[in-house]
Amino acid sequence: MRGTSAALQPPADATAPVRHPEAPAPGELLGAHYGRCFGCGGEQPHGLHLEARAGEGVSLTAEFTVKPAHQGAPGLAHGGILASALDETLGSLNWLLRTIAVTGRLETDFVLPVPVGTVLHLRAEVTAVAGRKIYATAQGRIGGPDGPLAVRADALFVEVKVDHFVDHGREAEIQAAMNDPDQVRRARAFEVNP
Repeated sequence: MRGTSAALQPPADATAPVRHPEAPAPGELLGAHYGRCFGCGGEQPHGLHLEARAGEGVSLTAEFTVKPAHQGAPGLAHGGILASALDETLGSLNWLLRTIAVTGRLETDFVLPVPVGTVLHLRAEVTAVAGRKIYATAQGRIGGPDGPLAVRADALFVEVKVDHFVDHGREAEIQAAMNDPDQVRRARAFEVNP
């Protein structure tokens, strides 16, 4: 992990991440964790509609297409949208650990402009775990998975209990997610990024 600040450097006693035995198999599409999620949900008309697939170990790949609603400067993706795509990709890693975690810190480097219409190819992996802290890194490339590096990020996620969302979320949305009859979707709804 590059780690642009001391907060993103795993401590000496950190351990290697361990993929949960019930995590989705490599190549499996993870799907949206919550329909209204700006990053991956299908119910957000201007969302990223990011699609992530489980990789080997505790890694995944994802893609999203930069649309006109995502631009900052004329014809180019807004930097905040690119940071959101990295955050969503990094947060999805927690499903491979089968833990509920929220973003504690995200540091993003913008390397190349990303034009509207571009498919951004993202890859992320967990690099270390220390208690409730999960360290991860991601990168986004244009033109294909091996194309030019456009953005990269390092992140620290912090494991939380579902009460975190219940205590801080809006009651109507919390109840709707908790009443979902699909147990997997219900569990995933509280996965990342309050």
